Parts: sequence; C-alpha cells; structure tokens
Amino acid sequence: MTSLWGRAQRVTPGGVNSPVRSFAGVGGEPFFVAEGDGAWIRTTDGQRLLDYVQSWGASILGHAHPSIVSAVQQAAARGTSFGIPTEGEVDLAEAIVAAVPSVQKVRLVNSGTEATMSAVRLARGFTGRDLVVKFDGCYHGHGDALLVASGSGVATFGLPGSAGVPPAAVADTCVVPFNDLDATSAVFDERGAQIAAVIVEPVAANVGCIPPQPGFLDGVQQLCRRHGALFVLDEVVTGFRVDRAGAQSLYDLDPDLTTLGKVIGGGLPLAAFGGRADVMDALAPAGPVYQAGTLSGNSLATAAGLAALGELDDAAYRGLRGKAMELETRLAEVFATAGVTAQVQRAETIIGIYFSETPVTTYAEAKRADVALYRRFFHALLRRGVYIAPSPYEVLFVSLAHTWDDL
Repeated sequence: MTSLWGRAQRVTPGGVNSPVRSFAGVGGEPFFVAEGDGAWIRTTDGQRLLDYVQSWGASILGHAHPSIVSAVQQAAARGTSFGIPTEGEVDLAEAIVAAVPSVQKVRLVNSGTEATMSAVRLARGFTGRDLVVKFDGCYHGHGDALLVASGSGVATFGLPGSAGVPPAAVADTCVVPFNDLDATSAVFDERGAQIAAVIVEPVAANVGCIPPQPGFLDGVQQLCRRHGALFVLDEVVTGFRVDRAGAQSLYDLDPDLTTLGKVIGGGLPLAAFGGRADVMDALAPAGPVYQAGTLSGNSLATAAGLAALGELDDAAYRGLRGKAMELETRLAEVFATAGVTAQVQRAETIIGIYFSETPVTTYAEAKRADVALYRRFFHALLRRGVYIAPSPYEVLFVSLAHTWDDL
C-alpha cells in the first residue's frame, strides 16, 4: 500500500471521493494524479499515462488547456465567488440557450446530480403529478428518487440502489428497460395520467456505451406529448460532447427539459438544467418550485465553461468524430487480430468496450459481458502507459488534445 493511498483510506471513506475511482471495478490500488497536460496525465509516482478518461468526459479540450487556464486565472484574480449575480453567469446562460434550441431558459448549478434532481422536482411541480419514469442502467446522479436500477458506480458494485434510500423515496419512480418502447408504452397505458416526466440518457453511457435503437427516443417523446408528461433528456454526458447542440440535435428531439454538465464547466464543478420558458418559470423566485445554491454560477466555473465552449466550433466536432472513429476501428482490428471477441460500440464521440459475443443493446446484456476479461485488459493497458476507465460500465473519451499518434 502506497503511503498516499494509506493516508487517503485513513481520512476518506474507501480512500476516494467518488466510488468508481477506487478501482473496485477492476481490482488493485488506484494511482494518484499529480498533473495533466493535453491527452496525458502524470501520477505522483512519476508514471506518464495516455488518458482516455479525461475527467469522465469533462476535459474535452484535454488537460490544462491554455484558454481555460488563462480564463480561470483572470477570474480568480477578480474573486472566486460572490453569491450575487455576475456577468459571467449571463454570458454562459446565453451561450447555452444559443447552442441548444430546446433550451429557452437555463439555471446553473454545481453538479449533474443537482441538475437532474432539480429537473425532476421542477417536472413534478409544473405538472402536479408525482410519478417519474426512468430506464434501467441510466444513471442520473445519486439523488434518492433516481438512484434505482442505475449504472455507473452502482452498476459496478452490483447494487440495485443504495442503503439509506428508503422505499418511500423511490415509490414514485418507475423503471423500464432501456430501448424497450413497448414496455414504456405499457406503463403509460396503465399510469399515464400520473406520470410527471420521463427522464432518459439519449445514449446510455454509464453502462458502457449503448446507443438508442431507431425510433426509441422519438417514441418516448411522443408518449410524453400524448399523456401530458414532460420529456427530460439527461445530456450531462452527451451535451456539447457528441455535438454542439447535444444528442437531441443528432436524434431530432425536442425535450421539455434538458440537463447538462461536464463539458459546460470546462473541468470545473458546473452543471445546468433548462428548457421551455413556461416550465422554467415555475422555479423560484418566479414560481413555486424551490431550488437554490450558494456557489451556483460561481466565477471560476463560468469562466472555464465559456472558454471551453468558445473552442468548440464545427471543425472541433469534425475532429473529435474522426478521432473516435479511428479509435473504434483500431480497437476492433486489434481484438480481431488477437482472436478476442469484443464489441466496440461508438455513439459519435463516445466509445464503450464489451467483452461480449454479441452487440449490447440493453443493461441486462451489458451485465452478461465478461467483466474479468475487462479487468485484465485494463491492467494490461495501464502497465503499457494507457489509462481507460477503471470500470467495465464506463466509456472511453477522446479529447481534442489526442493526436493521431496517440490513437
């Protein structure tokens, strides 16, 4: 046990501040990062690693990008947080509204969990209904109402939810298989008048990478329209990652509410939820649905977010897609040459690896993939200086900093 890992375990539960960092999904001790530069990170032990995690997708420009570093330094010199409005908050909100057509108004928060739990509360308050429908394997943060049949760390540890979440907290959450429109329709047929919202990741990216089947997302959206429920698209992972206007642009969707995170913070703690103006105006102080946050829209995060979005033009997305396609192709070739059966699944700029005989389209199929082989693959890559997600239920992210030689 390294001294730093020992110190961490003595003062932090499990030694980490987020479970997937513990390497419980792959075994062994986690390393500690000293610094990052572009596509690379350096550990406290001096090892240099090619990074395909990139802060779980947040660092789309790569680590320590000069534009972000400069913006944060300038913002810090003016003050880090005020708890009163700043111009940066308005600038970032305007940038989001301009980029995502379905978002007419937006509120900034500090994390994806905060965004999704706030969006669900807003949907319930706006509709006057209680029931929320989610899909198994879709992870929407660790808020009580949505921490059931989730992916991410919950899938890694094989938990159906979490201790400390009472049955009453999820009594009004209905879980349906992802990519199963018939099952979703059946829920609406039975309880449509009670459903406040359906929340869904457009790409299930916390159980590996499971793209939506043709017609699935549009079908869910139409069910919501027909029954007066709100369609909530969780784009914390996909927003500004797969396209400037998000997955909703690629799949021709018009959600009532959208949650965003990761990329929009430029690597700092920032997320958002937004959508139709009439729905958003139900939030306090304009309406009766309460939501607040002392550090929401703080100066450092908004500066970093604006700097990141400022670098993401059409050429940037063409580059990201090209790199992701190259990585997908090369991985598939390597597995085939080695005689290893694996599914390399890509959704635009997001890639998942399953050691499975057949393509993975559901959470149940993802859980049947060979986890032991993923663990071996992870550690073999790490010994060779390449870092991928320390969980078989996470994905690979390329950044603009990855070069063709890196790939």
